[in-house]
Amino acid sequence: MFDPATTALLRAVLDEVCESVSRTETGTRTHVASKILEAVNRGAMSPDQLKQIGRQALSDAPTMWR
Repeated sequence: MFDPATTALLRAVLDEVCESVSRTETGTRTHVASKILEAVNRGAMSPDQLKQIGRQALSDAPTMWR
C-alpha cells in the first residue's frame, strides 16, 4: 500500500500523537490512525500537518475509547 518511508512516517506520527495513550487502548489508536490515513489519501504528507490531524482526531475520539 505505502512505501517503507511513508509507512515509517505514519507510524512515527501515530506514536507521537498517541504517546499518552496506552497501546492497549486500540479503539482510540485506531480512530487516530484512520483519520491520519484519510488525510494521506487526500494528499496530506507533511509530518506537521499529519500530527495536527492526529491530535484533532485524538481530542475528538469518543470518551468511551479513552
